[in-house]
Amino acid sequence: MSTYLCTDLLALSVPLLFSLTKWFPFQREWKYFFPACAAMAAFFLVWDVWFTKMGIWGFNEIHLLGAMLFGLPIEEYLFFLCIPYACLFTYFVLRQRLPDLRMRSRYILGGLAIILLIGGAFSFGLWYTSLTFLLLGSFLLVLLYRRVTYLDHFLLMYLIILVPFFIVNGILTGSWIEQEVVWYNDSENLGIRLGTIPIEDTMYGMLMLLMTVAGMEWLKKKNSIFAPDENSTRI
Repeated sequence: MSTYLCTDLLALSVPLLFSLTKWFPFQREWKYFFPACAAMAAFFLVWDVWFTKMGIWGFNEIHLLGAMLFGLPIEEYLFFLCIPYACLFTYFVLRQRLPDLRMRSRYILGGLAIILLIGGAFSFGLWYTSLTFLLLGSFLLVLLYRRVTYLDHFLLMYLIILVPFFIVNGILTGSWIEQEVVWYNDSENLGIRLGTIPIEDTMYGMLMLLMTVAGMEWLKKKNSIFAPDENSTRI
């Protein structure tokens, strides 16, 4: 059995089971989640194929099933479904149970955006660092400018999922196993590791999840605009 596949399925299993219950009915959000996740995955998979061909990162065959598509293992495609699903389930629960949540997310994420843009500019030439920091910093500024209402719940979700993030990403980058599943070329990043995890992975993960949340919320808003008014009377 593939170590990478087992990690994907382990991350997905519990949220998927709970999302089918009457207490946490995330299945009601599937019509928004899956299109948003597909759009995000298309973007990241192009990025992934490009970076793999450039040797910025790669995959250890001993931890894979062996099935490849466009130079990526099939487990990598599943990663962009399983991890967002688990995290967006957490986001859904927070929105459901804490609808009036208030955090200073605008200040926190605004400050982070500025730091990322400065860091991305000064690390230009380190492909993983500069691209990740500049993309996330720019996207945060766009959302802050648009005054979207979901950043409080997103930030709390992100802080909560950092614990499973370090477990899952730790396994993928070599913690607790003989060889890493995913290797990184440290000449293309800052070379700073949190355990075995490149620090850029924390921002890469935030961008991945933020794009999915933004896409899902945009679809929900669009649907509410075009949905028929239940209170209107027919003529």
